[in-house]
Amino acid sequence: MKFGIIKERKNPPDRRVVFSPEKLQEFKQQFPEAEIVVESSDIRVFSDDAYRDLGIEVSNDVSDCDVLLGVKEVPVDNLIPNKKYFYFSHTIKKQPYNRKLLKAMLERNIEMYDHETIVKEGGARLIGFGRYAGLVGAYNGFRALGIREGLFNLPKVETLPDLEAVKAELDKITLPNIKILLTGTGKVAKGAKEILDHLKIKEVSDTLYLTSDFSEPIYCMADVMEYNKRIDGKAGDKYAFYKDPSGYESNFMPYAKVTDFFIAGHFYGDGAPYLFTREDAKHSDFKIKYVADVSCDIDGPVACTIRPSTIADPIYGYNPETESEIDFMDEKAITVMAVDNLPCELPKDASEGFGEMFLKHVIPSFYNNDKEGVLERAKMTTNDGKLTDRYLYLQDYVDGKE
Repeated sequence: MKFGIIKERKNPPDRRVVFSPEKLQEFKQQFPEAEIVVESSDIRVFSDDAYRDLGIEVSNDVSDCDVLLGVKEVPVDNLIPNKKYFYFSHTIKKQPYNRKLLKAMLERNIEMYDHETIVKEGGARLIGFGRYAGLVGAYNGFRALGIREGLFNLPKVETLPDLEAVKAELDKITLPNIKILLTGTGKVAKGAKEILDHLKIKEVSDTLYLTSDFSEPIYCMADVMEYNKRIDGKAGDKYAFYKDPSGYESNFMPYAKVTDFFIAGHFYGDGAPYLFTREDAKHSDFKIKYVADVSCDIDGPVACTIRPSTIADPIYGYNPETESEIDFMDEKAITVMAVDNLPCELPKDASEGFGEMFLKHVIPSFYNNDKEGVLERAKMTTNDGKLTDRYLYLQDYVDGKE
């Protein structure tokens, strides 16, 4: 079987890659029967020579490969028929802007394996860039706070070589006495927690967070059952909530009343209550002044996230009274960081981490008859132009009926 590491062609350019040179070398050592070629790229964080130096073939033509591995969407014009593709297609939630892409893959008899669909039997994701989104998102939130308060001026992550350099910059700052709320317990939240812990910010329980004042910066990590509650007043159940959140309402306002800086690292499921609404943000007791929205659901559960921001211009202000954007330095503003492609700012570390997961959880499935069912669960389309049973719910989307 021949694997091709494809050039990223989406704009704006993405410097990440599925495998670093060292991890590809490890891939070859573990599975010597695999043929591997890297498509030449002038934007990738690792140069062509970095691969060649480790004995990995680099070519301008990957059309003879069986499996093609990328990160972001492949432009329709660059799709090669009758191949197996792995990348983030952004189609599984019926995203309107990528309907043509899924349609084109079906027309070209492509077997599509979306990185988001590579999951355990229970549905938990096996690979992703979540940790790096959390790391960069939390850093960017502190950067925004430092600028607005005139306390410190952290450089942008994209100007730094790696995570070690990011943490070295954080070592130079001193934080004011603030209360920080972090929602979520998954990879994104754990990435953000890594930054909080590196800054030696004290973690406290939600009870202490909600009831006590402190003389130092502190943070609380809130799980889904802490910022949601059952409408009927009975005890909530996390797994029941994930299956059907309709009987729940938000319990976020007690946190909003005591929080200065909110890091949104949670996963938001369809039908779940909004954490806070535009009306909530107008309340005189609403205290949140800074939001690092790593989850970045637009006009959704975090009301002040009214648009995604960009790596070039990552910060904007939200005026709760007018429900509109203002300068983030304005005293009326909630300062919002809502970059929707955060891992792109840390391409080297993100690529190395992703390749480690991909080699551990995905590549063995090609050589052990997919004994864990990883490929079977992940496959969205077949090589005869059809959706697999697991993804038949996308048919109306493909047909343009949704």
